Amino acid sequence: MIKEVIVVEGRDDITAVKRAVDAEVIAVGGFGINSKVIERIQEAQRRQGVIVLTDPDFAGEKIRRIISKRVKDIKHAYISRAEGSKDGDIGVENAIPESIIKALNNAKCQIKEKRIEFNISDMIQNRLTGDNQAKIRREALGKLLRIGYCNSSQFVTRLNNYGISKEEFLKALGEIDKGNRGV
Repeated sequence: MIKEVIVVEGRDDITAVKRAVDAEVIAVGGFGINSKVIERIQEAQRRQGVIVLTDPDFAGEKIRRIISKRVKDIKHAYISRAEGSKDGDIGVENAIPESIIKALNNAKCQIKEKRIEFNISDMIQNRLTGDNQAKIRREALGKLLRIGYCNSSQFVTRLNNYGISKEEFLKALGEIDKGNRGV
């Protein structure tokens, strides 16, 4: 598993990266990178490190510069225009797994053992799934832990991939329960 969180432009890029490697991936959604996405990238950098892998075009470079200005000491992975081209379209989503792996290796990604600290039982036990308030609780917890909102399965993955400790998890849940009287 890749230790660093990989930042890409869109959903198709996530699919391409996950075909190549086991990693946590954040999509910025193009030029309109909002503050919530930047906060998530900053948290990923603080906890695991970040590798930016954007399209080999003007837009990709602009996104890279935006992220670099707001998040310090990130790594950069590059695919060539030839590796990212298919039927006149240029992008990470067109790259074959070997090209993505080569780009990440050149960025000096680190390999870590897959961490399984949390599982679906933790979600059920803490009313983060299977409860009528689960969505609200996940949203609040994701905000406190700065890992964003997602479904319960992806939430378990993020907890593990971001290196969240049980202590951090339980402390944040305590804040939610104290502040929202049982939500």
